[in-house]
Amino acid sequence: MRHALSLGRRGQGRVWPNPAVGCVIVNDGRIVGRGWTQPGGRPHAETVALAQAGDRAKGATAYVTLEPCVHHGQTPPCTQALIAAQVACVVSALQDDDPRVNGKGFQQLAAAGIEVVTGVCADTAAQDHAGFFLRLNEQRPFVTLKLASSFDGRIATVTGDSQWITGPQARRAVHALRLSHDAVMVGGATVRADDPSLTVRDLGAVAQPTRIVVGQAARVPADAQLVRTARQTPTWVLHQDDFAPMADTGVMSCRYTGDLRAAMAVLAQKGITRVFCEGGGSLAASLLAEGLVDELIGFTAGAVIGSDGLPSLATMGVAALSDAPRFALVDTQVVGGDVMHRWRRS
Repeated sequence: MRHALSLGRRGQGRVWPNPAVGCVIVNDGRIVGRGWTQPGGRPHAETVALAQAGDRAKGATAYVTLEPCVHHGQTPPCTQALIAAQVACVVSALQDDDPRVNGKGFQQLAAAGIEVVTGVCADTAAQDHAGFFLRLNEQRPFVTLKLASSFDGRIATVTGDSQWITGPQARRAVHALRLSHDAVMVGGATVRADDPSLTVRDLGAVAQPTRIVVGQAARVPADAQLVRTARQTPTWVLHQDDFAPMADTGVMSCRYTGDLRAAMAVLAQKGITRVFCEGGGSLAASLLAEGLVDELIGFTAGAVIGSDGLPSLATMGVAALSDAPRFALVDTQVVGGDVMHRWRRS
């Protein structure tokens, strides 16, 4: 199952709105088939693994990171494929909350005489599929907030100089993180100040994540890199104002009314399950204040800038320490000359 989970992660950022599932088929102690959800969400992991296994799937055990689908869509149900292949047992990490499935897949397999085992590596699978479940149950995507700063939490000097606080290895790690998310998001102020491209670079030929700008459409510069390349790389603007200034640029309008939670609901409606937020300080602070950040990833450099530098977060109005958003440390590692630390919402 751990191997199936590692395979499933290969699909993260490429298969939305579908879950990134992994599947391993074992017969007589040997792996005879492996698969993961393919780009665009099809074919599913089980279909890929069964095709690789061929006749060796008969009497085998299939390890799947999520309950096999039972509904008809653009492809037949995975339960039917498993039954037709005559597997003897299906081991699954989690039940699928999708109302079209939600236990029906397990029931159909059991009715066909296939042994069903559930709950193996469930906690890890729940984390891997968190974006899929949040979209189903809370109408929002999983949000990872990345903060790269000096040792004292600054992202620029008093003059605005910010390139580069962290080293090349840390920046390469950020590109890999972008690749594992459906979308990369920044605030409008970051677009105006830094003119970022928000693309994945130096990792070969890859499908680029969707780029999202949160802010007034009228204030997104027409000559910004994101706008100039919008016809090559999907670019959306989450806005509440008139979109007319952005018309005919290739940028897609994502209009919302209300707070950031409403904005995240719009993204969920469009199928986004995982968002990688790279700032700026105002957007990051707002996401934290609204309780919309599920994971924090920090890159801390050994530079010290001082209190006159630009802080990584805008004001949040936290009066009591007990009111501060809390996260639990998951992992710490050295990346080049910097430290990367990963935290998840407590």
